[in-house]
Amino acid sequence: MNVSELNQELNDMILAGKGLDAFEAFYADDVVMHENDQKFEGKDVNRKREQEWFGNVEEFHGAKFPATAVNGDVSFVEHEYDVKMKGMPRMMMNQVSVRKWKDGKIVDEHFYYKGAPA
Repeated sequence: MNVSELNQELNDMILAGKGLDAFEAFYADDVVMHENDQKFEGKDVNRKREQEWFGNVEEFHGAKFPATAVNGDVSFVEHEYDVKMKGMPRMMMNQVSVRKWKDGKIVDEHFYYKGAPA
């Protein structure tokens, strides 16, 4: 599969509610993930972060990726999530992710957003 196809499959899994399965399938063992200016290294560290995020979702009301693009081995995705996190009001979360791919896996992903993540 090329990066465009891999990126689409990953996005489809997330939209189908299989975000943790997608993480296992598409992220390299040495992945580096960034939340704005914070950096988290390694699949084990990031798996724990993903599990915590999904575990804090109290209600999921939908998601969409209104824009995506691919340039070589880099994909760009605009994310919109309608969620209620535990102890918080329902909200719309908007962010852009930049994914760098190598050998069919994401080796670096950077999330850009305003404000604090849910």
